[in-house]
Amino acid sequence: MKIGLIGLQNSGKTTIFNALTGQNCEVAAYSSQKIEPNLGVVKVEDERIKKLSEMYNPKKTIFATIEYIDFVGLSGKKDGDAFEGSAMGLVKTSDALALVVRNFDDPTTGDAPTPVEDIESITAEMMLSDLIIAEKRMEKIEAAKKRGLKDAEMVIEEKALTKVLEQLNEDKPLRDLELSEEEEKSIRGFQFSTQKPFLVILNSDEDNFQNNEDILNEISKNYKVIEFAGNFEMELTNLDPEEAKEFMQDLNITKSARDRLTAFSYELLGYISFFTVGKDEVRAWTITKGANAVEAAGKIHSDLARGFIRAECFNYEDLISCGDEKTIREKGLFRLEGKKYIVQDGDILNIRFSV
Repeated sequence: MKIGLIGLQNSGKTTIFNALTGQNCEVAAYSSQKIEPNLGVVKVEDERIKKLSEMYNPKKTIFATIEYIDFVGLSGKKDGDAFEGSAMGLVKTSDALALVVRNFDDPTTGDAPTPVEDIESITAEMMLSDLIIAEKRMEKIEAAKKRGLKDAEMVIEEKALTKVLEQLNEDKPLRDLELSEEEEKSIRGFQFSTQKPFLVILNSDEDNFQNNEDILNEISKNYKVIEFAGNFEMELTNLDPEEAKEFMQDLNITKSARDRLTAFSYELLGYISFFTVGKDEVRAWTITKGANAVEAAGKIHSDLARGFIRAECFNYEDLISCGDEKTIREKGLFRLEGKKYIVQDGDILNIRFSV
């Protein structure tokens, strides 16, 4: 899973990135020459993996991971250029975008925070960027048609782009646009920024943290939103676990920013986890809720999906209740599932295949 962190300059975006990844990247305002984003990979803490590792004692234990990409701070100018350039190319590879908005006085100007206005500014820029991409592609289609070049795929793409342009011209993000499977596939390569799942991180200071119900309610009318005290959370990563726990209690925080955003992201993207177990390896795999057994097999390796025969399956909760696989089988909780089986969160799979 890749989550791109975007935001205006001085929004505390890199502070949030450091809090999530435990890195110590420079948090001063980006220089105009800086275009390379910060990258960090963190493991998804899952107590179920820890428990499975204790039970199977494997050579390797592999957690699911999230990659965070901290993009250069945006200017907020509505010129459609915010998501262009070499660094912004990574936006296209992100599974979701998290917009960090400032909820503290600007450290360089002293300006009061305007989080709702900042959200409107960035989302407008994202829609303009998508609009420019769609218009340029539509111009190429029109030119091709004049030269007599037209096929079934182009017809589908043109129909999809017409809907895209109508949506964007009405100032609506593409994630709310309904497209047929064919239409969605025809424009998938553009990776429009407003088509991606989107969440807002309200970055507050310690003094006003958890006292922003009105702002959160206003933002939540249109977006999923979560609140962090960015500087505080970043400082916690430099403390030992016991010290960090004491300071978290002072702000009534029960889980770290990393753990809260992980859970929030899984909910936003509709992700679940399944597991593979054995003496060699215990591993967590992330798939979209509603994925079938073949899709889960393909997550492990393409050969498993191509030669899929059956999935041996039982659930984590049943394993914990029974204590071992032998009892799982005795109680009839061990199953053989076919291609169309919808994998459930916590399923433990072993794929039978032949290639």
